[in-house]
Amino acid sequence: MTFLIILSGQAGGLTCQAGDTICVAGAGDIMLGTDFPSRTYLPSGEDCSTLLAGVREDLAAADVTFGNLEGSFAGQAGKAKECLDTTRCFVFRMPEKYVSCLTDAGFDMLSIANNHTGDFGAAGQANTVKTLREAGLAFAGLTSCQYAIIVRDSVRYGLCAFAPNPGTCSILDIPSAKKLVSEVSRMCDVMIVSFHGGGEGEEHQHVTRQPEQYLGHDRGNVYEFAHAMVDAGADILFGHGPHVSRAVELYKDRLICYSLGNFCTYGRFNLSGRRSVAPLMKVYTSREGLFLYGRILPVRQTGRGVTGIDPEKQVIKIIRELTEQDFPEGTLQITSEGFIVPE
Repeated sequence: MTFLIILSGQAGGLTCQAGDTICVAGAGDIMLGTDFPSRTYLPSGEDCSTLLAGVREDLAAADVTFGNLEGSFAGQAGKAKECLDTTRCFVFRMPEKYVSCLTDAGFDMLSIANNHTGDFGAAGQANTVKTLREAGLAFAGLTSCQYAIIVRDSVRYGLCAFAPNPGTCSILDIPSAKKLVSEVSRMCDVMIVSFHGGGEGEEHQHVTRQPEQYLGHDRGNVYEFAHAMVDAGADILFGHGPHVSRAVELYKDRLICYSLGNFCTYGRFNLSGRRSVAPLMKVYTSREGLFLYGRILPVRQTGRGVTGIDPEKQVIKIIRELTEQDFPEGTLQITSEGFIVPE
């Protein structure tokens, strides 16, 4: 097996089937506990390995595993952001050593395009990039780190990530996003695009196909954006930002997952109701990115944020209902066991 990482746009469970079928696993928001504003927001014994132990085998059983890093590895760098409304402001700083919990769990690629990457300013952001790079994790989403490419078993996987936040590749500038994805896709066999957008919470579960606002901020039109990225060359799209799961859609034989929800978010996240359940999405494609089928592995966070397989399979029912409601013209079937198949 070869392994190559190209970062910043410059140099420097179910198992997968053999043969021409590849498997990409996608997880939603990840924040493994924060030592700011208090170390009481870290897991017991300050040991993050327990948080993902219940899904480690499922994460590893993929050719490539992706997640959204909803926080920083700022270390002692930078200054915490200040907020006008402290009741709606959260600042996340994971200890740098916690990056090993991501690599040990099997993650390969991360989006750092979201509203928490810059929680400790430019210096904290730079230390996050340094920490991920030293750990051998591929990442994308900042204007200074626009894409990543890894090679596994002779298949080249590209990643671009977008958000509506300063310093990130913008979900609001669709023409520029299309240009970037088009350029990167020409260097890859399978092009993965991550997007952070849409409103937050259970009142924002639906894909409206319209621009969305949240707390006075423009959070993009995720439907328009996702379709434009497929047109530009994207093969798999993983959305996040709403902190709840959203529908899935097949467009031009490419799978769009509009939100993967909260996957492992310890200590400071609201995990009530539907915020506590999420999919670990397994996407099976050809070596050229053509969607073949998918599988929703239902997970649930218990306690303050320990992730495990949900025996009640709640998120399968949720995604199936949302998909039927939001895309009645769609061409996907979702079974009670979470298989996603074209009609």
